[in-house]
Amino acid sequence: MDHDLNSFAPPPFDSDAALLQVQRSLRDMKLAARGNGFELRGKRVVELTADTAAITVKLARKLALTPQWDTLTVKSAAEQRKLVDEVKKRLTRWDQED
Repeated sequence: MDHDLNSFAPPPFDSDAALLQVQRSLRDMKLAARGNGFELRGKRVVELTADTAAITVKLARKLALTPQWDTLTVKSAAEQRKLVDEVKKRLTRWDQED
């Protein structure tokens, strides 16, 4: 039996659709959209930039007026889910620090 491994390849990553889904998820987490980013209690916590192949994400390490950033690149649906999970973890951690 000859199996073509490429026949089960996932669909190509649609960065525009993924960006909309990520933005919706962030709004569902009660983050306020401001330009290309999202804020929590007036502090910038996420910035998103999309091109044709990926979404570049800057994610604040701590809740601060001038945060230090972790930069992530989202190129697949799996990485998109990891990003949303990571934002949820950080929001939980920031709520516990208050």
